[in-house]
Amino acid sequence: MTYAITGITGKVGGELARTLRAAGLPVRAVVRDAAKAGEWTALGCEIVTATMEDAAALTRAFTGASGVFILPPPVFDPTPGDLEAHAVIAAVTAALKIASPGKIVCLSTIGADAAHDNLLSPRGAMERALGELDLPLTILRPAWFTDNAAREVGSARDTGILHSFLQPLDRRIPMVAACDVGRTAAALIQETWAGTRIVELEGPNWVSPQDLAAALATALGRVVIAVAVPRQTWETLFRSQGMKNPIPRMRMLDGFNAGWIEFAAGGGDTLKGTTSLAEVVATLVAAG
Repeated sequence: MTYAITGITGKVGGELARTLRAAGLPVRAVVRDAAKAGEWTALGCEIVTATMEDAAALTRAFTGASGVFILPPPVFDPTPGDLEAHAVIAAVTAALKIASPGKIVCLSTIGADAAHDNLLSPRGAMERALGELDLPLTILRPAWFTDNAAREVGSARDTGILHSFLQPLDRRIPMVAACDVGRTAAALIQETWAGTRIVELEGPNWVSPQDLAAALATALGRVVIAVAVPRQTWETLFRSQGMKNPIPRMRMLDGFNAGWIEFAAGGGDTLKGTTSLAEVVATLVAAG
């Protein structure tokens, strides 16, 4: 028995791997760069080098695995047509077809099944491609990551302002801590099932931008207010930050704000993590 974990150097894959190793289970760490595998070597993981676009290397990484965790690399500024994502999808599916591991857990996202194209749509394409394989498949769809607040810590500390693209400021949406996603994935990959199942995951409470600001205020010991970034400024702002194709990101934000990015079950049947907003924000602030 061994579990092959992609995306292991990130928060979710790392938490998944550490949870499995803490339980004494064998982990095969799939890394892009063997020079970054020090933590996983120290934890006793088998190290395999492969990029997510290299079907041959992924086949070697997945062969003999009792379970494989697929974490597609995020693409925040995609080329038109999502060429990067489709290259990964093609390589991953080709490798899994040949390697034929015991089961697959794939990290997807809330909104992967949204009716309108947006930044999250490639995750839906990955879901559909993996669903065509004759292998047990769990699709894990977490909510918005609470850890995304990391990008606002500096502004909140220095200016007392949380700049929010999520609007209106008092509207709560499902969020979840990355560590809870990793731990849930660790539990799911040890289970036995047949066919394809979709698991939705949120945190203990839904969160608004005003809630985030309040949590930052508590952690920083200063007043922090949430301020909405006007919709008409988004494209110019994103392009000024170096993005070449900001429309998919803007459509994703529109989806959350308008409510057409949501859980298929409406939140009623989702699993719930245990890590609170306050815990996540305190960790982000401590990390600077």
